[in-house]
Amino acid sequence: MKRIQVNQYVKNLVLAAMFMALGLVLPFFTGQIPQIGNMMLPMHLPVLLCGLICGWQYGGVVGFVLPLFRYALFGMPPMPAGIAMVFELAVYGAVVGFLYARSRWQCLIALYRCLIAAMVAGRLVWAAARVVLAGAANVPFTWELFLSGALLSAIPGIILQLAAIPAIMVAMDRTGLVPFRKGAAGQIQY
Repeated sequence: MKRIQVNQYVKNLVLAAMFMALGLVLPFFTGQIPQIGNMMLPMHLPVLLCGLICGWQYGGVVGFVLPLFRYALFGMPPMPAGIAMVFELAVYGAVVGFLYARSRWQCLIALYRCLIAAMVAGRLVWAAARVVLAGAANVPFTWELFLSGALLSAIPGIILQLAAIPAIMVAMDRTGLVPFRKGAAGQIQY
């Protein structure tokens, strides 16, 4: 393995660990008021950023492990509903990283497209997992529960994600930490 590849691997591993730590800590800031904590989706931000910055493999693993690790340490998110979150966050991290790495230009428009696609895919996987869990528990999972859990109660968190993640990525591009790819004219495409 070349030295550059090893350095990138170590960098991604350290960043993934940092995003894992952020995912463990951020819910404490919003968790004091459960209604706000549930709406702000604090574990989603580090998983999405991990997928964008480190790649889809790291984002998927961090998304899968984070809810399980947080449950083992703090008893939250409550199980068995947390199982659906495991798959949801894994899809967020993997899909956003996969799509962003394969976008023609890694610009702000591509970032929004990837974020929205990942959010839709993650919520669909969350719903599928909830259907399976509800079937196993012999409890119905209705369309109203899906709309409430995946969309209506999550609107503040979705807005936060769509505002904060692009702002963080642009700031990181301007500092040179995570550069956007340049477009055909050689200029960064915001």
